[in-house]
Amino acid sequence: MATWLIALALALAPTPPIAAVEVIAPPPSPEEILAVPPPMHSHLQHWLDQTQADAKLRPEEKLERLVAFLFDNERGLGLTYQYDANHTVEQVYATRRVNCLSFTLTVIALARDIGLNAYAQEIEDVLTWFQEGNTVYRNNHVNAGIRIRSQRFSVDVAWDEVITRQQPKEISDTHLFALFYSNRAVALLGKGQIEGARAYMARALALDQAYAPIWNNLGVLHLRQGDNAEAERDYQRALAVDSAHSPALFNLSSLYTRTGRLAEAKPLQKQLEQIRARDPFDQFLLALDAERKGEYAAAVTYYQRAIRLYDGEHRFYQGLARAYLHMGDSRRAGRALAHAQRLTEGAQKAQYQAKLERLRSREIEGQRLFGADPRR
Repeated sequence: MATWLIALALALAPTPPIAAVEVIAPPPSPEEILAVPPPMHSHLQHWLDQTQADAKLRPEEKLERLVAFLFDNERGLGLTYQYDANHTVEQVYATRRVNCLSFTLTVIALARDIGLNAYAQEIEDVLTWFQEGNTVYRNNHVNAGIRIRSQRFSVDVAWDEVITRQQPKEISDTHLFALFYSNRAVALLGKGQIEGARAYMARALALDQAYAPIWNNLGVLHLRQGDNAEAERDYQRALAVDSAHSPALFNLSSLYTRTGRLAEAKPLQKQLEQIRARDPFDQFLLALDAERKGEYAAAVTYYQRAIRLYDGEHRFYQGLARAYLHMGDSRRAGRALAHAQRLTEGAQKAQYQAKLERLRSREIEGQRLFGADPRR
């Protein structure tokens, strides 16, 4: 996946070593986060044809040229994705590295710089996650929106890799900055830089106390410090904001289990199981895990559950086809691949077509050698 920014710690690793010397610069102000440095402004103006011409461009042309500027390796920025690039706009210009949040900040800042109406968008129900050691991070996703008259456009660094059922919703700059501070806090916490993480978490909460992931992440911080009581209160605050926030449910139930409070953990675990049973993304992750273990029949069951819950994601059908192939059922694998192909376009559609043709040629060859399987 290409976007991991708004990280929610789901499982706790042992406390990482505290940095011997923790020298963390103070969190940047919102103005500093979004500021376009003069060289970047000049670079963009030159790209828009020697500074004056951009005033003559239609808004749609400005947007088209801006997107080209972001990725052109020769004369533009040539941005490259890096999952932990929790950068301000100025740092993006210096490093040319972005993740989904810093890319969104950059697009918004540059779009506004050339007179476009730009804003942030968030997609909460997505499947983007990664694991470091024993800590699992599951993420939300953000991108930039551009409003031109009655039309809205999305600019996304990972549009083809994020699995989601929802359309993005517009969010305020204030909420976007809170996500930036929270994300940096999580990154610092992963490095054992507790005081730096605490400073960024405080800035996030000062901007937005009605966002469950921030309280959940603060709970992780307190648990890493061995403060179970504060961690419990943080998880409870997260659940007060969003009673179905699964990371906080998981963390609080795990805390209760580790401390012998099994009666309190049980209802949380039951609620979490009910949420996961209704979540196609959780079923997808269970399917992938079953595949890794070689449990292909179980993987088929989980993929089928994911599809019943949401049948519009081609990766679910691709996984189902893969599991069927491991079980030697090429006929069902072909049907699953055909479903995947119908849900895609362009290069991805062509890839599925090539896989289908290879599968069909293998089937025909098998029938020639062994005869048709009477069970099919």
